Amino acid sequence: MAYYITETCTGCGSCSHLCPTGAISGEKKELHTIDADGCIECGACGRICPAGSVEDPFGVAAIRVKKSEWNIPVFDTKACMACVICTDSCPTGSIQVGEPQGKDPNGYPCLPDPSTCLGCGLCMDDCPADAITMGPR
Repeated sequence: MAYYITETCTGCGSCSHLCPTGAISGEKKELHTIDADGCIECGACGRICPAGSVEDPFGVAAIRVKKSEWNIPVFDTKACMACVICTDSCPTGSIQVGEPQGKDPNGYPCLPDPSTCLGCGLCMDDCPADAITMGPR
């Protein structure tokens, strides 16, 4: 199920500029739409919408949140298996594998530039070791 843009959309374009998959389309000052096949349910469109015009897949209106308040992944390297599933699931490529430290031959996930993170939590959802939580920037 995908997110949905309601009739109250003002056509500002904030959501379409932020969507990591390009699933949102529309002309300026006109109702935008979300292609259900392209939507990955990251929720960024709802958190950025100034008009409150985005509903989640359950019909609940998304709440706008300042980008500076979006949560980002916090990695527990003790629980991490260095499987890199999180890097594959990140829609913006924000998560990267860091260089090995000390005697540990593994590189672990890191977020070099937190401003690129959408705070979607897909990395946390996909982590098989539960080594990722979402926390404040």
